[in-house]
Amino acid sequence: MISENVNSILRAIVSNLQTPVVIVLLAMIVATIFVAGTFVFEFLVEHRKMKADIPKLLEIMNETRSDDLKKLIDEKQLLPRQKAALSKLLDAKNMDSKNREIYAAQLLFEEEEHYRNYLRWPQMISKLGPMFGLLGTLVPLGPGLMALSRGNTELLSKSLLIAFDTTSAGVVIAAVSLVIAQIRKQWYRRYAQALELMMEVVLDKMNEQETGGAEC
Repeated sequence: MISENVNSILRAIVSNLQTPVVIVLLAMIVATIFVAGTFVFEFLVEHRKMKADIPKLLEIMNETRSDDLKKLIDEKQLLPRQKAALSKLLDAKNMDSKNREIYAAQLLFEEEEHYRNYLRWPQMISKLGPMFGLLGTLVPLGPGLMALSRGNTELLSKSLLIAFDTTSAGVVIAAVSLVIAQIRKQWYRRYAQALELMMEVVLDKMNEQETGGAEC
């Protein structure tokens, strides 16, 4: 008797999850469209236009005086955030070499954290999409099987249709978000690596200028 009551309570709770699950899937579809839109915008505005040859740029930076580095960086086709981070580092002339290295590490961490924030949404959607898709598949199967036992094929077909729709939605959401997350991860890894290399050159040039000034 107690077991039947517990099962009835559980069945009532699960059967009422269908509408919330569908709402969550619809919200994730909207979020996926938004993420895809920002991805296309990012590709057209930033990634495609960032054509700086980093190895060649590093060679030019090594041959440039520390005072002229800011002008050189402004002229090159780098990301706005990369230019801003390098400018902040170049403005830290009053710091000693050790503090400048700490400051450079902090700037690099902020950039990596910025990139991680852009990755969180597609990564989270790619994981939650299949979960809610599976949940949307299983929830209507209970009423569908009960309808089958009563010979109500119409209710069964409706339940199966909802199950297939939610499964398809979850898979599509996950696939799109996963592809975007993987492509962005490759972009951001290259951005961060390029910024780190340029920061090392800037630090070396600033240290050389500081040492040369001290010797004079």
